[in-house]
Amino acid sequence: MTVPALQIANVHRTYRQGENAVSVLAGVDLSILPGEMVALVAPSGAGKSTLLHIAGLLEHPDQGEVFVGETATAGLDDVARTRLRRSDIGFVYQFHHLLPEFSARENVVLPQRIAGLGVEEASMRAAEILGFLGLSHRIDHRPGELSGGEQQRVAIARAVANTPRLLLADEPTGNLDPGTGEHVFSTLLALVKQSGLAALVATHNLELAARMDRRVTLREGRLVPLP
Repeated sequence: MTVPALQIANVHRTYRQGENAVSVLAGVDLSILPGEMVALVAPSGAGKSTLLHIAGLLEHPDQGEVFVGETATAGLDDVARTRLRRSDIGFVYQFHHLLPEFSARENVVLPQRIAGLGVEEASMRAAEILGFLGLSHRIDHRPGELSGGEQQRVAIARAVANTPRLLLADEPTGNLDPGTGEHVFSTLLALVKQSGLAALVATHNLELAARMDRRVTLREGRLVPLP
């Protein structure tokens, strides 16, 4: 039986606002298999970012368990969580957050070097990923010399540089015009299918969501499927 890349089991999260308790997640269950792309579609304030942060081990749930592969994470200390996040999880945000003084290649090399890969191997892998995403001709350009769509594709390359099992994306095409967003999404979809990544993508774009394997939303703190 295939082990899910991500499994969220009965996760609860409540925030305090003064004397009030605001329940954001109230028993969320979610499982994503390798090669599966799941769209998280919900209005602002519904808890999308909280769920992504918990899935990405950036935030602890109040109750419940998060498995990354076969690893249960609730009992891990911060050092172990950071190590697992670095090796097994990639993040793509609405804004690319590239380092402006580094080239596209160098931005993709950096996380590999932090993970302990040698310069030559990291550089070769960066060139390979950027080439797959259609950026071979822009590999030595800095972010300021790239278009918005090119910058976001570099951000995707950086997110998958260490071959994670799980990709978490928060409105990855939100800052792009429709044509550019479509191009970026298509490259992301191809990457997920070819590499066997599992991906959870928060988006307001219903057309893009319809092209993913499944669609879910948050209602009253629970995750429910969408048609």
